[in-house]
Amino acid sequence: MTIQIGDRLPEATLSESTQFGDACPLSPAPVSVTEATRGKRVVVFGLPGAYTPTCSAQHVPGYVTHRESLAAKGVDEIWCVSVNDGFVMAAWGQQLGALGKVRMLGDGSADFTKKLGLELDLTPFGMGLRMQRFSMLVEDGVVRQLFIEKPQKFEVSNAETMLSALG
Repeated sequence: MTIQIGDRLPEATLSESTQFGDACPLSPAPVSVTEATRGKRVVVFGLPGAYTPTCSAQHVPGYVTHRESLAAKGVDEIWCVSVNDGFVMAAWGQQLGALGKVRMLGDGSADFTKKLGLELDLTPFGMGLRMQRFSMLVEDGVVRQLFIEKPQKFEVSNAETMLSALG
């Protein structure tokens, strides 16, 4: 069953790396979804994969660009989540200039993705199980706004739609 407005986010552990060694990110740290959203207003957006065209050219850059506007509307953090490991998410975030602006969180096991009911099977395209494209506003762990894209679309999960929903 797909997560709905009013539902509490499921407990899951994501991974995040924010520090870099000589050649690549350092070992990712675990991030408890429940702990990390407690007492905060968080915009979470999910996407099919790091380094993919729409995700790299539009989805992440839109949230980076509108970070300050979202903060002005009371958003404490912005999360980008994908079925990738924390190393990949950190390197991708660094390349896009997102680190320190958007938390780049890996759901390498797809546990969070499955618990949200937002799986996307891209096996025919050589990508395996991924996450559907979506965005949500979460307040103290509860979903208050939710925008799930139709397959192969990028129309409602962008930063502009979220800003509009926040009024």
